[in-house]
Amino acid sequence: MATKKIAHVLSDEEQIEAIAKRIKRAQGQLGAVARMLEEGRNCEEIVTQMSAVSKAVNTAAFTLISASLKECIVEDKNNSEAVTAQLQKLFLSLA
Repeated sequence: MATKKIAHVLSDEEQIEAIAKRIKRAQGQLGAVARMLEEGRNCEEIVTQMSAVSKAVNTAAFTLISASLKECIVEDKNNSEAVTAQLQKLFLSLA
């Protein structure tokens, strides 16, 4: 017997826009890393830029999860406990 997967889709347009903006910024930073490698830039500069990419992506992920968790708690849906448990697992996957 297959179990139904619990999922939440973020509906807060302001949060979605902020997350998308951060991801696009990280995408640009990642492109800069590729260019830096091709240009033969020094390792310290490249690693610094890679660290910025990593932080931007992680911040976007944490923002997505926390905003989703907030919606689940505020909306008090019937399956909010299951969704909350799923979101907590997502938090831990980033740790």
